[in-house]
Formats: sequence, C-alpha cells, structure tokens
Amino acid sequence: MNAPAPAPASPPSPYSSAIGKSNIEFHTLSVLVDNEPGVLARVIGLFSGRGYNIESLTVAEVAHETHLSRITIVTSGTPEAIEQISHQLERIVPVHRVTDLTIVGGAIERELAMVKVAGKGDNRVEALRLADAFRARVIDATTESFVFELTGNTGKIDQFVELMRPIGLVEVSRTGVAAIKRGPMAM
Repeated sequence: MNAPAPAPASPPSPYSSAIGKSNIEFHTLSVLVDNEPGVLARVIGLFSGRGYNIESLTVAEVAHETHLSRITIVTSGTPEAIEQISHQLERIVPVHRVTDLTIVGGAIERELAMVKVAGKGDNRVEALRLADAFRARVIDATTESFVFELTGNTGKIDQFVELMRPIGLVEVSRTGVAAIKRGPMAM
C-alpha cells in the first residue's frame, strides 16, 4: 500500500504542501479510541477540515469491557502530510494510540466485498470460473445473477471487479480495509 499514486485528475487541495506533489503515498493508520458518541465525527472532522482524503474507513468495537474501538483509515498524501495527520490524531482527547501500519511494517490487510454479476449462458460460466480462480464464494444465485463474496487485499478485489465488468457487473459493496500487525505483540 506504500506505492506512489498517479497524479490526481482534479486540482490538489489548497491545504496540501507544494513540496513533493509527485510523492503521494497510501498509508494505513490504526487509531484506538474510546467507543463513545461523537468520536468518529471528531476524527473525520480532522480530515475534512484540513483537506485530507480518506480512501477507506472501517470502525468496530474491539474491547467490549473497556469500551475501545479501532478505526482503520487508509489515507493518501505526501510523507509529511501523513506524519502531520498522525500527530493531529494523537491530540484528539478520546484517542489512545495512533499506529501507522505502513511504517511499522508487517501488517496484514484484508477487505470484504460482495459483487453482483448478471448474465446468462457463457457469461454465467465465465463468472463462475473467475470466482473459482479468485476463491470467491457464491452467497446468492438466481437464474439471471450471482452475488459473490470475496476477501483479500484491495488489489485482488479491484482485479476481480474489473474482470467481472465485461461479464455483467451490476453492483459492488465493500467493507473497507481491516488491518492488524503480524506477530505476538499488540500494536
């Protein structure tokens, strides 16, 4: 996820630095927060208020007894902007810890997608063949369509969706990235 991104088609944010415009990177941030009303709005407000983009956002309670939630954010920007985002997130009161999983390294990232494909005859056979190759499960089937469930990294899901497009792609629903650091130690 640390690969350089192509130049944006739209004008850059007025908040972004002129230094290193071509050095845009994608980073996955893990933010441990109190599970209370308004926390997510404050975190998202930091991004929108400063013109930062969120590529993916996933939130869930991870410790019921201590009421902690993990917000996993995939964002893009220059290395300086990503560092600034991390420091600003750390200053929000209900935030306990911010970890840049891209910098720490050794993280596992997965996403879940449900992909609806319509078709008959050869298109149906081709959709099933591709689903088998990508290890996608059929979770709903009618005489005219399938809904596939697929988990994997973002690139795998993007590739599956693009291959299904000419076959009869109807709709895609994605969860966003969930990530965790490898090894026995917590983040």
